[in-house]
Amino acid sequence: MANSTEDHPWQRVPIEPQSVDAPLSRAAVFLVVTVPDTAEALAKVKDVLSGVTDLVKTVGFRDLNAHLSCNVGVGAELWERLTPRPPPKELHPFREVRGSVHAAVATPGDLLFHVRAERSDFCFEFERLLLASLGQAVTVVDEVVGFRYFDSRDLLGFVDGTANPAGSDVHASTIVGDEDPEHRGGSYVVVQKYLHDLEKWNALSTAAQESVVGRTKLDNVELEDVHDGQKAHKTLTTIVDADGVEHDILRDNMPFGRPGRGEFGTYFIGYTRALWVIERMLERMFIGDPPGSYDRILDVSRAVTGTTFFVPTRGFLDGLAG
Repeated sequence: MANSTEDHPWQRVPIEPQSVDAPLSRAAVFLVVTVPDTAEALAKVKDVLSGVTDLVKTVGFRDLNAHLSCNVGVGAELWERLTPRPPPKELHPFREVRGSVHAAVATPGDLLFHVRAERSDFCFEFERLLLASLGQAVTVVDEVVGFRYFDSRDLLGFVDGTANPAGSDVHASTIVGDEDPEHRGGSYVVVQKYLHDLEKWNALSTAAQESVVGRTKLDNVELEDVHDGQKAHKTLTTIVDADGVEHDILRDNMPFGRPGRGEFGTYFIGYTRALWVIERMLERMFIGDPPGSYDRILDVSRAVTGTTFFVPTRGFLDGLAG
């Protein structure tokens, strides 16, 4: 009788995470594509994904200090077409969250390419070569070019990502372990594009803005939690389970914008070991805690996309060519 490794060759894949824990960069590209349901498109996608690591090297060798990286996320619907390997336990399409006033919408996406570097030209060149390789095998449904804004601030003027885990906590918060042995080394990732009404936001006083965010604007000092009444954004996005354990996610949000078109936004991207953590976060933001007491930041920040992916190991991607 064959052993489990012979029955399931994917279990021989090296468990090496993608660059989930790469340092926050100065530039990024967030590329979401769909893949048509044809054998030709799927074969091309498999071939290109298996060579992503080499493509990073091809572009990145020109300046190693640019720290070019690319994480590839696979959506739930594509996963079943891409591999016979069972899907990760929590992987499913993005679930819309509709509150009394605002909604976290769900939008299409089979693959996510999260490209990061210290130089924007490296992100550009990698994306150019990637899309040239994929050709007609994909359709681009969303493309956002992000940039680091001053001291890691969003376009609302506040420091973003302060609550990110650090050190060994990054791995513990983002990388799947023994709870899903077949997918050890992977990570769930949720992306959303938010558009800001800066005119409405800037009409608020600094004190009013700080009460919405839950931190001081100038020096990023955390304000005390409000337990009765309207909770701040930082309180609603802090997830504590029934045992009192706080669960972190890793955010690598980026501002983006085109002032000539009046477009200003934040691209939210959150990596997590457990998808339910981000889903509960969105429920608290859009529905409220208690229900109806939604995150007031949503009055000026509108979610226009929402997609969920799983970031498998490097070995998984490399093995697709076989």
